[in-house]
Amino acid sequence: MSLRELSEAIAAAEAGYHPAPRPLRKSVTNTLHQTHLPKMHELGLVEYDPDRKTVSACPGARQVRRYMDITTVLGMTWGEYYRVLGILGLFFTVASLALIPGFAAIDPLVPATLFLCVFALSTIYQLFASRLRISGRGEHLRSRLFKNN
Repeated sequence: MSLRELSEAIAAAEAGYHPAPRPLRKSVTNTLHQTHLPKMHELGLVEYDPDRKTVSACPGARQVRRYMDITTVLGMTWGEYYRVLGILGLFFTVASLALIPGFAAIDPLVPATLFLCVFALSTIYQLFASRLRISGRGEHLRSRLFKNN
């Protein structure tokens, strides 16, 4: 893709709407061109031609994804999401086991099973969504599912 296309996409993501303001697009373009893309090219993550101003991902770029803090649609990272899910599951299960009023009527197996199922389904969703983004089909699918976002 061209440097311009990449900088417009990044600026729109930072601004939260498309098209992003021109000063932001210009700032992103300059920073990418002068700093980030040359460094990523040097590390073998992207092929960057500064004369033609074109960028393409190298196979090694996929390895970086595991270190990125990806945000869910809820506005939190997946790590935060799983921690909240685990704490809530533990709370409801222990509250039911401790016979706390309001929870005593619930069999402890119910919240434990429910939260484990939500955890498993969330993991499947995260893996599926990640694969869609890597293959490039995710943006098209996301734009069709969430037209107003």
